Amino acid sequence: MKRNKNIAWNRVEPSSLDLEKTKVVIVGGTGGIGRALGRFMASRGASVTVVGQTFRDAGVPGIAFIQADLSLMREAERVAKALPAEQLDLVVFTTGIFAAPKRQETAEGIERDMAVSYLSRLVILREIAPRLGKDRPAAPMKPRVFIMGFPGTGQAGTLDDLNAEKSYSAMPVHMNTVAGNEMLVLDAAKRYANATFFGLNPGLIKTNIRDNFFGKDTLKSRIMETMIGLMTPSPETYAERLAPLLVSPDLEAHSGAMFNQKGFAILPTPKLTDGSYVRAFLAASEALVPRAF
Repeated sequence: MKRNKNIAWNRVEPSSLDLEKTKVVIVGGTGGIGRALGRFMASRGASVTVVGQTFRDAGVPGIAFIQADLSLMREAERVAKALPAEQLDLVVFTTGIFAAPKRQETAEGIERDMAVSYLSRLVILREIAPRLGKDRPAAPMKPRVFIMGFPGTGQAGTLDDLNAEKSYSAMPVHMNTVAGNEMLVLDAAKRYANATFFGLNPGLIKTNIRDNFFGKDTLKSRIMETMIGLMTPSPETYAERLAPLLVSPDLEAHSGAMFNQKGFAILPTPKLTDGSYVRAFLAASEALVPRAF
């Protein structure tokens, strides 16, 4: 990743944030980074809605829950239509898994990592983005959308086999979702003038995102996550570091910007600045969705 030195923001103490009346949706907010972020923002006064499969924060003030299986595009569409996008201040996409050693396919015929980590976000974003902010009181900042992935890492995807039907290898398949999420940010920043859009690269954080690859609760998984935990920030530490960035007024003129684990702006993947390639990739992505309906 290369730093983008044209973008800077004024850092404030997370404990100084006043998020009263801030309406937040975190897609993937029931575990890992999303859960830590939701809990922290709620503790600072935000009204947070989390979307996921298993709610772990019942009774926590300020957090509501929408249950959904985001491996299914029908579910992603249902959630998107249910979200009060017109009134939201902030939407954060954190949901994701890692491709399994052997190809997995959803009931809708889509490779599972592609469905969960990227296409569900595409479906939700396409539905809510035009509605963002329409019924929102006047505010100094437009509604914001943050898409978490690994932007700026040089991944451009495999355009002619997004569903991994010609060949399958876990790492290239997951890199398709990495490329797709970065392109969602770059495309949305140009497509929707009513909101601003940003990419987040958290780097390695100890979460359960790799369970699908290493095996849930296996010795290999426990060893790997222990090592990652020793060397990297916890989800809670990263969430506190991230929260001031999400609401910084300094980002308002920089829709399409990407940020690394420490909150520094980074440059996009060079190939993804080619608008024709981005349009082709998104068209191929959108062509996968109708098979679910």
